[in-house]
Amino acid sequence: MNSRVVSMTAELQVPTPIAKLMKEEQRETVWENEKMEAELVQVAQGKLKEVQKRVMKGFQDEPVAPYQALPVSLKHLASAEPIVEPSERAPEEHNAEIARVIEEYTDLLRERTKHHLGYPYNLDFDYGPLEGLQRFSINNLGDPFIESNYGVHSRQFELGTLLWFAKLWEISPEDYWGYITNCGTEGNLHGIYVGREVLPDGILYTSSETHYSVFKAARMYRMDFERIETMETGEINYDTLQERLVRNKGRPAILNVNIGTTVKGAVDDLDKVLEILDSAGYREEEFYIHCDGALFGLMIPFVKQAPMVTFKKPIGSVSVSGHKFIGCPMPCGVVMTRMKHIKVLSSDIEYLNSRDATIMGSRNGHAAIYMWYTLTKKGYGGMRKDVEKCLRNALVLKNMLEKAGVKCMLNELSSTVVFERPTEETFIRKWQLACQGDIAHVVVMPNVDINKLQIFVAELIASRAREAVQAAKQVALAAKEIEDCDYEFTASSSDSEM
Repeated sequence: MNSRVVSMTAELQVPTPIAKLMKEEQRETVWENEKMEAELVQVAQGKLKEVQKRVMKGFQDEPVAPYQALPVSLKHLASAEPIVEPSERAPEEHNAEIARVIEEYTDLLRERTKHHLGYPYNLDFDYGPLEGLQRFSINNLGDPFIESNYGVHSRQFELGTLLWFAKLWEISPEDYWGYITNCGTEGNLHGIYVGREVLPDGILYTSSETHYSVFKAARMYRMDFERIETMETGEINYDTLQERLVRNKGRPAILNVNIGTTVKGAVDDLDKVLEILDSAGYREEEFYIHCDGALFGLMIPFVKQAPMVTFKKPIGSVSVSGHKFIGCPMPCGVVMTRMKHIKVLSSDIEYLNSRDATIMGSRNGHAAIYMWYTLTKKGYGGMRKDVEKCLRNALVLKNMLEKAGVKCMLNELSSTVVFERPTEETFIRKWQLACQGDIAHVVVMPNVDINKLQIFVAELIASRAREAVQAAKQVALAAKEIEDCDYEFTASSSDSEM
């Protein structure tokens, strides 16, 4: 039996047909043998595809908890909870069914919250005293600084929250304008929008690891943009940035500076970017800087020796998410810019009896109250303690992973721990890990304690062990089935020659 090297890459290979190696004098029997071989090869390929499916499927045959999302690569769609008309059931039965659905959904949320590590949401909050406000439709439509004719709003809480951030980012009340957004993406859309309006011919510069919303803004506003490569840490490559700025010197520059990238938590050095702009010959009126601080924009101010994000530097806008580090039951955020910039794009709306300067018209008035409530309860001191806890626990996680032999990385100013992507999909879904390529990450938030991290690392080690054993079994199984196919084929060829 001939020995062969079998490639197990994208396709499992079938041994080369022996008939093609026959001597010239056997040519008259080649056609019949090749036909037989083709049939055997087809059978072998079918078996090997079954093996390949099992290899790719991995542990997906194991029971999956109902809260675990299926991988996007399998293209499964979300399921719907159907709305049943009251007329289709008796009132008692109808109400009991509604109660059952809500109870099951509440249990699901508890379970998912228990195993949540991959996304930057602070789940440690209690807004019990605010539950009574849910009966009101609170809408902060229009400019937060100008009351509209709609009286059920929370502008006083929104303005109080903005004052807190103005102090944090060092800008005087008469010089800033901002509002509470529906999410971090809206903050980026607004910041880039202001930059485009201030510098209509500007080119947008941002790193390749920037949040997708910035690239979305470039497409929406039909802006030319330069995608700058990053260093291994995820920080923007400053040499490349300088080269592009010098090359495009004839046009203004609109820069997105990341205060924590989505996957690696890398922080672009604002001071370094300003030095590059100066050395490239850009005057302050020739550039606009938006700082995307979705998560770390609220952490950096409390980190000693970190590059400060402040309006004392020539930046145009800053945006953060409220539901991430602060913690909130609904997505929200804050965007702040200079008053002189907002005058470029705002207009009066008679219908609202207010000014149109926001991306969205109607805005969630409840979010303003929630943010005000947490910031008032914690203050700057409480936020600092939360930051210190997150950075400390992130370092603990990194050390635990390294001791367990898992390759990982933690940027100096970050609470995002990046590590080798687990191969067991059920584990990824259970802990709701955010993955990109061959890496995954855990974002250590205020609600994540050492005990939770210890459980996670223990389960990760167990998952890696299971996958290693399974992978070895699959290789052996694939090799054995190829060997069996080769043996059957050789035996059949020998019979045909007799």
